[in-house]
Amino acid sequence: MSNDIKKQYKNNLAARSEEAKTVRKIVAIIILSLVLIIVIGGISGYMYIKSSLAPVNPESTEEQSIEIPLGSSTSNIANILEENGIIKDGRVFRFYIKFKNESDFQAGEYTLSPALSINEIIEKLKSGKVHEEAVYTVTIPEGKTIQQIAQIYSSILPFKKDEFLDKVNDTDYINQLINEYPDFLSEKILDSNIVTPLEGYLFAATYDFYKEDPTIESVIKKMLDKTEEVVGPYLGQMEEKNLTIHEALTFASLVENEAKTQDQRTKIAGVFYNRLEKNMPLQTDPTVLYALGQHKDKVLLKDLETESPYNTYQIKDLPIGPISNFGKESLEATLQPEDTDYIYFLHDSEGNIHYAETHDEHIELKNKYIE
Repeated sequence: MSNDIKKQYKNNLAARSEEAKTVRKIVAIIILSLVLIIVIGGISGYMYIKSSLAPVNPESTEEQSIEIPLGSSTSNIANILEENGIIKDGRVFRFYIKFKNESDFQAGEYTLSPALSINEIIEKLKSGKVHEEAVYTVTIPEGKTIQQIAQIYSSILPFKKDEFLDKVNDTDYINQLINEYPDFLSEKILDSNIVTPLEGYLFAATYDFYKEDPTIESVIKKMLDKTEEVVGPYLGQMEEKNLTIHEALTFASLVENEAKTQDQRTKIAGVFYNRLEKNMPLQTDPTVLYALGQHKDKVLLKDLETESPYNTYQIKDLPIGPISNFGKESLEATLQPEDTDYIYFLHDSEGNIHYAETHDEHIELKNKYIE
């Protein structure tokens, strides 16, 4: 082998050796960087979790009255605590109670402080040591109008029916609520033809009040919060049905007033959809009564002529707004109706409902059970 070839060989060998060293250095730097990132990330994560589990403000002397509604999930509870500044991070709180296998949290109104540790908060929620017993408990049934709701509250709480009605019809107040609930309330409720803006939006439930003199605003907010909580999980189904929230609540109020059982609700909802698809008026008597503004045992033929955007004998669509509040089951039936070919239904004197696919069948049923 000539000297030139040997020299070139040594040079190539040296170059490859240097290149290998460079590659090893780069690999070492990358590995070291990854290790540092993992270590720093781990330390940062640990410090964040540790900080999140510590009291929000150990020096705080502030106490807050926090309500945990009946049936709240751990996610709901975590969100409530975070929104009120009792914990730092709801996600960390959820992971922690899952890790600790904590459960059996009790509903109620608690006195909590930002100075409490996570474990102290958990113990309070488990023990059910609430701030105080409810001063008032008010049950609002399904299918009630705001007029009826106002009457129920005024018979138990220390304000008058007219005061409640004045508040729910105050345009400035309604605009304020629309700003507070932008994803739930819309300008639609301020339509001049709407009888009462919040009709149908005050959910049927049992409410506890812990003050001797709860304000009308606090009562309304509690009811709106409940409606928003109930409606929230169904927003996707509303979109699938091409219904706005306002339309869905309106539809549900009709179902609520026509049906008593879930089987009736799903069938009647199906009938309403069938009629709408055929551009037929819904012709449901409760809308006539709402348009009249009075309760009657029997709707007369002359009543059906009442001109109103609520009267479904006069319009071929949903009413302009809800005619009452609704129950969760009626909302579910509205969004998951039974698929049938029925276009007509009627109630007999015993509360049974009879369905028909044709007008002739409907007349036969009417002659059999009504006339």
